[in-house]
Formats: sequence, structure tokens, C-alpha cells
Amino acid sequence: MTAQKEYAKEYKGIDLLAVAAAREVIDGDIVFAGTGLPMLAIMLAQLSDAPNAVCIYEAGSIDGRPIDLPTSVGDSRCAYQASMAAGLTETFYGQLHCGYVDLAFLGGAEIDQYGNVNTTVVGDYAAPQKRFTGSGGNPDINSLAKRTVFIMVQEKRRFKENVDYITSPGWRLPKWPSGEIVPKKELYGKYYKGGPSAVITNMGVFRFDEDGLMYLDTVHPGFTPEQVKENCSFDLNISRCKGETEPPSVHEIELLYTKVDPEGIFLP
Repeated sequence: MTAQKEYAKEYKGIDLLAVAAAREVIDGDIVFAGTGLPMLAIMLAQLSDAPNAVCIYEAGSIDGRPIDLPTSVGDSRCAYQASMAAGLTETFYGQLHCGYVDLAFLGGAEIDQYGNVNTTVVGDYAAPQKRFTGSGGNPDINSLAKRTVFIMVQEKRRFKENVDYITSPGWRLPKWPSGEIVPKKELYGKYYKGGPSAVITNMGVFRFDEDGLMYLDTVHPGFTPEQVKENCSFDLNISRCKGETEPPSVHEIELLYTKVDPEGIFLP
């Protein structure tokens, strides 16, 4: 008989984000992770339900098991007990482009109803209102990993009907030169591989239906599906919402604060 899980009575928003992301990891997954919340998620997953998951950090370490939480993907602690400590060429071309990555964690400035993500500009590309840092590998990772989970802040201006610029393609995007919105598979052909499987925000967890449209899967405790919908600039489907996101357990919170990030590098 499985012991009943004891849920934490108190936790912070970032705790729930880290735990929800960790639950996306399947035991045995090869995971491409970036700095910050993805690090919390993969380390928590390895300490709980996915001990055989392998982590690849963008800067070059593969299958490291750091004793202490690294401060970035370039931190030398990423390479502790790693199978390989190489560089960008090996992680991108030797692993990602060869189709070995099962799951990737990414972020973005904007996302639309089809899962297209913008990390490049707000407004017109030639004369933008705001320019961001750019792709940073975002399109490669999102397109070539089998599943991608985006971790973002929930704001109406970020969840748009159509993003201003497509840095990373989602499930439906405009066909050039007509601008007709068509399925990604139609444009990519045999090069079509992965794409966004989930979006995790401070308000809920989102997934994509058979037509490549985003819907609300679960709503975080303290929010309602209607509040989530109000924070989207498109007509979000909330009819498929299964209820509240499972809160962190006492054990998961203990692991986060005593094993994963006891120094408070990313946790408050």
C-alpha cells in the first residue's frame, strides 16, 4: 500500500513552479536545462521521482551530479561527476541535433495561443519598441527536443494571440509569403520533430490540444480558471481544466530547501 502524500501547508510561488516543472521529468529522460528554475526542477526530479534522469547543461556538462546547486550553466560545479565536460558544440550538435534530448526547459518574453515564443523584440523587428537578448539557442532546443516545457510569468501582455516575432516555432505558424496560419508539420516536413508540451506559469499549467491550441490543464491554488483567462490576450480554453495543480508535498519542500538549494541561490 502506498503511503498517503502529505502536502505542505505553506509554500511560495517559486516552490510550486519548481515542483510542477520537476513533475514533467520522466525517469530516464535526457533533460536539457538552463539557469535558474530549470536547475531547481531537474535536481529535484533526480532526488525524487526521476533518479535516472540525465541532465545536459547548455555550456557543456553532460550527466553531472553537482553536490551544490550551480549558479549558472557555466558554473564549474555543473561538471561534478559528469560523464562529459565538453562545450556548446557537443551539447547542441552531439546531443540535441542528434535527437537524444527528451525534455527541455526554456523561458520566453512572449508566447501565443499556438505556442510560438518570442525572445527577440517587441513591436516591429526593424524598429522595435524593445529588443531582448535574442534566441540564445531557444529555437534549436525547442525544435529538436522531443518535449519542451516553458516556464514563464503569467501576464496578459505576455500571453498574446500572435507574438510580435517568432523566435521559437510552436504548433501553428504563418506560412510565407501568404501569412496563412498552418500546422508546423506542413512547413517543416521531415524536419518536424518536437515542440512545446507544456507551459508552467505562476497561475497554472497549460498544454496543447490536437489542433495545436493552448488550453488550461490545471490552475494553481489561490487562482480560478477565469482569472487565468483574464490574463491572456486570446480566448483561452478553460473547459478542459482538470482542477487545481497538485501542491508541493512536505517531502518536496524539504528537498528543495535542504538538498537542492540550501544556500538560497534561486529560492528566496
